[in-house]
Amino acid sequence: MSRNYRAELVGVFGNPVDENPTGVVEEAAFAEMKLDFRYLTIKVEKENLCAAMSGLKAFHMRGINLTIPHKVEVLKYLDELSEAAKIIGAVNVVVNRDGKLWGENTDGKGFLLSLKNEKAEVKDKKIVILGAGGAAKAISVECALAGAKQITVVNRSPERGQDLVKLISEKTGAESRYVSWDRTFEVPSETDILINGTSIGLYPDVNSKPDINYDTVTSSMAVCDVVFNDPNTLFLQEAAKRGAHTINGLGMLVNQGAMNFSLWTGREAPVAVMENALKKEFGL
Repeated sequence: MSRNYRAELVGVFGNPVDENPTGVVEEAAFAEMKLDFRYLTIKVEKENLCAAMSGLKAFHMRGINLTIPHKVEVLKYLDELSEAAKIIGAVNVVVNRDGKLWGENTDGKGFLLSLKNEKAEVKDKKIVILGAGGAAKAISVECALAGAKQITVVNRSPERGQDLVKLISEKTGAESRYVSWDRTFEVPSETDILINGTSIGLYPDVNSKPDINYDTVTSSMAVCDVVFNDPNTLFLQEAAKRGAHTINGLGMLVNQGAMNFSLWTGREAPVAVMENALKKEFGL
C-alpha cells in the first residue's frame, strides 16, 4: 500500500512577519482535525511578492494569508475575487483552486464576529476608525454593510482617507466622513465604537500608541484594536483607564483564522481549540 509523504502547504506572506502567531492557531486546528497540513510563516519583502506568488503555484500550496504590506498589491496576481474583496480592494487570504488563485478578505468579517462575541453592536452606531489601510478598509466596509449609522475615517494621507470615505458612500448606506490626522485627534463625544485600524503598537513597536487625546475617550465607548501582538496595547490600556469597554485583536485573529481554515480545507474549524491555542501562546 502506497503512502503519501507530502503535506499540504499553506501559510502567510508578510514583512514584518516573524512575530505573527497565526501558524500557532492553524497548526492547532490541523492537529485537532488530523489533517496533514503545514502552515509556513514566510518573510516576503514588498519587491518580492511577484516571485512569492509564482512560488505558491510552483509549490502547489493550498493557499496563503497576506499581511503587511501585501494586502492590496496582491490583487494583481489573482484570477478571481469574492464580492467583498472587490468592494474592499484588499485581500488577506488566497485559495489555490487548481492553479487559479481566488482572493477573499476575512479581516472585516473576523472583526465583526469578535464584536458580536463581546456584545458590541454595530447597527445604528457611530464609529471612528483610525487609519485607512487594508485592515481599516475591510473593517469599515463590513461595519457599513452591517448597518453602522456613521463612519468617521481618521487618516494622515488625505487621498487614501477620502478614497475610503467615497467607497463607503458609494457601496453602502452608511454616512461617512473624513478627518485629517494632522494633529492629536479629539474623539467625538458621540462616538460609540473607536477602532485602531493601524499597525501602531504591533511588535516590535509595542511602546507606541496612536496620537489621540485619550481624555476624550469615555466609559460609554467600545474601544477596539486590530493589533494582536502584543494584544494588551498601550492604546487599549489608556482606553481602559477611562472606563471604556476594550476589545483586543486576538478575537479577530482567531475568527479570521477559522474562516481561512475552512476555505483551505473544506472542513468546519475547531474554533475553541484555536482560541485556546492562542491564549496559551500569549499566557492568557
